[in-house]
Amino acid sequence: MHAHPMPAWISYLITAAVIGIVLMLRVRGMRRARRLRLEQLWIVPAIYGVLTLWILYQFPPHGAKWLWLAVALALGAALGWRRAAYMRITIDPATHALNQQASPAALVFIVVLILLRQGLRYEAPALGLDIMTVTDVLVVFALGLLAATRAEMFLRARRMLAMAGAV
Repeated sequence: MHAHPMPAWISYLITAAVIGIVLMLRVRGMRRARRLRLEQLWIVPAIYGVLTLWILYQFPPHGAKWLWLAVALALGAALGWRRAAYMRITIDPATHALNQQASPAALVFIVVLILLRQGLRYEAPALGLDIMTVTDVLVVFALGLLAATRAEMFLRARRMLAMAGAV
C-alpha cells in the first residue's frame, strides 16, 4: 500500500486553522492585564538560549552560514525590541505592582512572523535553500526576538518603577 503525499493546500489549511485557534485564544487573553514579574523575564530567553546552543551543537553550521545566523540574531533582536514597544506596561501607584498587556499590533506582528516561517518551511526546497540552514536561522531569529523583547520590557518597567519611587 502506497502512502500518498498530502497536497500542499491541505497543509496550508491545517496551518491556517491552527493559527486561527491560537489567535482566538490569544485575543481573548489580551483583554486583561497580566502581572509582570521582572525577576522572571530572563527565564524564557535562557531556556531558549540553551535549546538554541544545543541545536547548533548537534548540527554545527559552517562557513557563511554563521553570517546568516548573525544577521538572523540581529534582525530578531531589532524586531523583538520593536514588538516589546507595543506591549503596554502599567504600574499600580499604590503597590508599585507591574502589569503588562499585549496590544493587537504585537499580535499581528507575531502572526506575520508565523506566516513567514510557514512559507519558508514549505518553500525552502523549491527556492534551493538548505532546510537545516533555514531551521537554524529561524531558531536564532526567535532567540533574538525573545531576548530583546524581554530586555526592552525589563528596562522600561525598571525605569517606570524608578520614576514611581521618585515621585
